[in-house]
Order: sequence, then structure tokens, then C-alpha cells
Amino acid sequence: MIGITGASGSVYGVRLTEILLSMGYSVHLVISNAGWRVLKEELDWTASSREEMLDGHFGSLPGKLVYHSFSDIGASIASGSFRVKAMIIIPCSMGTLANIAGGISANLMTRAADVMIKEERKLVIVPRETPLHAIHLENMLKLAHMGVSIIPAMPAFYYRPQTLEDAVDFVVGKVLDILDIEHHLFERWGE
Repeated sequence: MIGITGASGSVYGVRLTEILLSMGYSVHLVISNAGWRVLKEELDWTASSREEMLDGHFGSLPGKLVYHSFSDIGASIASGSFRVKAMIIIPCSMGTLANIAGGISANLMTRAADVMIKEERKLVIVPRETPLHAIHLENMLKLAHMGVSIIPAMPAFYYRPQTLEDAVDFVVGKVLDILDIEHHLFERWGE
């Protein structure tokens, strides 16, 4: 399950979705209203026909994409009885992170994250904000204490990325690492 919020860096969520679908995984996708706005601003995606846009971008990949409306609080992924391996919110805004840390389930994304925590399933948060203030850090620490994996969108440079796509793939690769999914998105130290 992937959530894309209104934080800058929507390319991270799109790239992770592409990779998982290309590997044949089923991906349940939730995009916040602000996430759609950022997709438009950063990647020129239009939000007027959301399902058509998603099908045009991801439809040729072998995996199965299931899109859930951000406001559909009754969707399958809102229930603890729905089996899912992991949820990744990439990028994750500080507002979404704060709602999850506070147990506020006001929309499908935060409800699904709440379910992942209560069912003790893998929840990965990829915050994308700078600079960070004490409340941001306290919310991340609170979630880390609950077993949530926090992977800030911080690319490395030891492998000498040549393009922006290389830097994006490093962050996406770190998410795949924590999910124990084999990949070759970046050169590992010592390889």
C-alpha cells in the first residue's frame, strides 16, 4: 500500500509505485488532495481525471494497481481484516505525520496508517521537509518508538549519482531494503 501526500517529492511515490508494479506486486494507492496538487506542480499530472491519469502512467506495468479515493474511509484498506504486507507514505507531509502520531484518522490515508500500527504491520514513513522543528522531530520519535520505520528523503552521494533519477532511486531503494525486496537501484558501498 502506498500513500502520496502533499509534501514536495511526489516523484518518490511515483517511482516506488512503478518499481513495485514492474515487479508484479499489487499496489493499493491513496493520494491526498494536496498530493494531487503536488503531482500537478512537480510532474505536470492533471487531476481532472485521476483514474485515467493513473492508468495512463501505470497501466502497462505487470502488477495490479488499485486506486482508493482519499475520502473513502470505508475502503478495504481501512480495515484490520484486510491483509497487506506494508504501507509506505512517500513523501509524507508533516501534517500527515502529525495526524498519524496523534492517532487522528480523519481520512483514508491516516486511517490505513493507524490500522498498520494497531495490527503491528510494517509502516514506513518517508518525510520530506526541511528544516525540521522540535514538533516534527518529536512526532517522528513517537512513531519510531511505536515501530514505524522513518526513512527521510535524504539521498546519498558516495555512489556518485549522475542524474536526479539516480538520487530518487537511492531513496526508493532504501524503502525496498526495509521491506526486504531485492533491487538494483543503486550501487551499494563496497560493491
